[in-house]
Amino acid sequence: MKFNKYNDKDFNIIGKKLKEYREKANISQNTLSNKLALLGITLYQVDIFKIEKNERTVRDFELWGICTVLNIKAEELFNPKET
Repeated sequence: MKFNKYNDKDFNIIGKKLKEYREKANISQNTLSNKLALLGITLYQVDIFKIEKNERTVRDFELWGICTVLNIKAEELFNPKET
């Protein structure tokens, strides 16, 4: 299956902001993964790494979980000018 890419290079536009907000909250990728699991969302540490490196798409329920854990609004992660 072929996925469309943003600007023909990235699989998502939230990667940099996700890393910024995660680090600001002092949460490791592994801790984020564990907290997402408590919400019933399976997102491994390597998946979070790939999202932050714009190498993996983000599903809507994953975005919801990430925002819930980090206590932010989805809009805060969207800033395509910074990708």
